[in-house]
Amino acid sequence: GSTSSLINLLVNMFMGLSVGANILISRYYGAKKEEEISATVHTSITVAALAGVVLAIVGNIFAKPLLVLMGSPEDVVNLAAIYVKIYFAGMPMTLVYNYGAAILRAVGDTKRPLYYLTTAGVVNVLLNLIFVIGLHMSVAGVALATILAQCVSTILLLRCMCKMEGSCRLELKKLGINREKAWLLLRHGLPAGLQGSVFSFSNVLIQSSINSFGSIAMAGSSAAANIEGFVYVAMNSFQQTALCFTSQNLGGGKYERITKILRNAIVMVATVGIIMGGGCYLFGIKLLGIYSSESAVISYGLVRMKWIGRLYFLCGMMEVCTGALRGMGVSLMPMLASIIGVCGIRIGWIMTVFRMPEYHSLESLYFSYAVSWVFTTVFHLISFLVIHRKRMRQFPEA
Repeated sequence: GSTSSLINLLVNMFMGLSVGANILISRYYGAKKEEEISATVHTSITVAALAGVVLAIVGNIFAKPLLVLMGSPEDVVNLAAIYVKIYFAGMPMTLVYNYGAAILRAVGDTKRPLYYLTTAGVVNVLLNLIFVIGLHMSVAGVALATILAQCVSTILLLRCMCKMEGSCRLELKKLGINREKAWLLLRHGLPAGLQGSVFSFSNVLIQSSINSFGSIAMAGSSAAANIEGFVYVAMNSFQQTALCFTSQNLGGGKYERITKILRNAIVMVATVGIIMGGGCYLFGIKLLGIYSSESAVISYGLVRMKWIGRLYFLCGMMEVCTGALRGMGVSLMPMLASIIGVCGIRIGWIMTVFRMPEYHSLESLYFSYAVSWVFTTVFHLISFLVIHRKRMRQFPEA
């Protein structure tokens, strides 16, 4: 619980570049530019491996100082540092998998990444049982199981890409950095990475505020956040879908389809978010009981679910709008809007409203999420309509 915000802060910048790979390959796929796809594939995998090495070094050097700076409770900070160091040692494999999966999804192959992650999930569970229960390795065992499972999924994915036919085939001798493609990856992916890092920075401040209520509140919040993770992943798939479909149709010149893609994605993500988020809160006591049997921890977890879980569909709508804008080739605007609308509001809330004695509570802290989601979603929708109208005027034959 004390490590998730820190991990996201360090990882999101490089994960954002995989969004650039997704955008480029989807667009080239829609335009049927085979050579451009191949160059982007090999540049992306090379960048992922190099970025993973950098993150492994940085994570191991700065793990404990950053955890201390975040105000992690003394009774968990040493274990948290061990977890972060081992976790980041496996970062090259993690990034290569994520970039490779983004490539496959960009050309419509969503099944094989699912199969490989499912395999990794089973391996992770088995290794946790062996390392934690059998060998009593505690947190180190959890982290080691995570990175070994990630290695399994990465090896399966690379094996798949090396055997593929067509422009997405990975050939080791072609690995390297194409300057043009690297620049386009940065142009489209860096704003997403910066947005993710700033998001994580605001979440670090929120995590620090949660930590100030003690380790029991932190445990309850972390348990609820883990459950929310299932909802987020389900909703985030619609963001990726909106991004890929929008970019493919942009590359293929099918501009009239783009509004329909956004509308359908918003309806679906809201439906999934309402059902899953509301269901998690409805069955919150049983779900939180999986993580802890302490009534105080469960109580704190339910508070988070009430104010975040039930309203999580708003986050999904915001993410879908962001994906559609990026699919249209607009990267800077959604980044600035999200930084101002999400991070600015949350940080401003912590600095003002949360400091007032009558609003210095977890409920007030969690409510800032919903406020930021609504503001940013409205801004994104307005931006999308303006940009799409300009695009249609530019290409009236569409």
